[in-house]
Amino acid sequence: MTVGTPPERKPITSYDQINLSDWEFWARPMAEREHAFELLRERETPVFFEEPELSFAPRGDGYHAIVRHADIIEISRNPDVFCSGDGGATNIADMPAEFAEYFGSMINMDDPRHARLRRIVSRAFTPKMIQKFEEDVQTAAVRIVDDLLETGPGCDFVTEVAARLPLKIICDMMGIPEKDYRFIFDRSNIIIGASDSEYVPEGDMDSVVAAMLNAGLELQQLVQDLAAHRAENPTGDLTSSLVNANIDGERLTLQELGSFFILLVIAGNETTRNAISQGLLLLTRNPGEKARWLTDVDGHAPKAVEEIVRLASPVNYMRRKVTRDFELNGAHYRKGEKAVLYYWSANRDRAVFADPYRFDITRDPNPHVGFGGPGPHFCLGAHLARREITVMFRELLQRVPQIEAGRPKRLFSSFINGVKHLPCEF
Repeated sequence: MTVGTPPERKPITSYDQINLSDWEFWARPMAEREHAFELLRERETPVFFEEPELSFAPRGDGYHAIVRHADIIEISRNPDVFCSGDGGATNIADMPAEFAEYFGSMINMDDPRHARLRRIVSRAFTPKMIQKFEEDVQTAAVRIVDDLLETGPGCDFVTEVAARLPLKIICDMMGIPEKDYRFIFDRSNIIIGASDSEYVPEGDMDSVVAAMLNAGLELQQLVQDLAAHRAENPTGDLTSSLVNANIDGERLTLQELGSFFILLVIAGNETTRNAISQGLLLLTRNPGEKARWLTDVDGHAPKAVEEIVRLASPVNYMRRKVTRDFELNGAHYRKGEKAVLYYWSANRDRAVFADPYRFDITRDPNPHVGFGGPGPHFCLGAHLARREITVMFRELLQRVPQIEAGRPKRLFSSFINGVKHLPCEF
């Protein structure tokens, strides 16, 4: 599962050389992966792959790789046919119950349970609540750039800038003190980066699973302890609201609250930090677009942020399982089969995006699926993520306009399109 010295690889020239279940595919340079998905999108129907072999989960019968934008949109609009709850959405294999328990929350659920949880937690992401945190986002971004200027060039942009903003906002929302930030940061890295030897030392698959489960347990315990205190001593934070919420007689259990917190840390922290990190990379590699953005920082921000999310595509895929025989866009899906939705690929589909590999901060329209497809699983925190990315780049462009990214160290993962480390100069 871990990456050492990559073996000598032949260039990919046809789709039958591609195996998305092979870990070595995800060790290939980005340009090679882009070319591979281009070849897959040219196929009239999805390619069917064997599943990776894992020691902790049964090997299934394979999956359809859904790589075109139109297919992902239609599948997302049909959650009754392509479900999330049977075996989980965040892994290709059907996951053991403890994984769904610790790491699943709403992503691994279908209605009516999904609708119940979303109804309770969505109160944290209403425009009114986001407006409440808007000043906090601005204050945090100012402090982060202050520290960046004090630290000086050569620092790691990921840890010093990109990771700090979403982590602080989430912890502030939940009422978690600053002393616990590093603890949460490290545990979330283990969960997301379990396939990368920097976060989980090289070993057998069972040790990787144990590390993930332990990290999940520790995060759950932290928020459950806080929730127990807030039940008796409520404040204005989100933990108090959720533990005391009573919507039509419905409440979150402590287990549901713990799982939701893990989802919030992963979906709201890891993905936003990767969008900010890759945004700096895109601006560095496209100085003309950076110069254009500088001519009107606030005016260009809305479209620029959407373009960053499109090309960053922090979540590579989500999985669905077919509930009944179904035909879609000329492809036949049988009950029990799996469909893996590659959002990263859909966001580079020439049928939808002109010159899809070009970074264009004025791109309009931009119907990307960087926050997921339409339907019940569209990202609940999309508005907050957009706000954080907007404010962070406003501060950077106005106060450190000369900042540039160095060579990135990418996360080794098939699930997250991540950047672990990114030196910056200014």
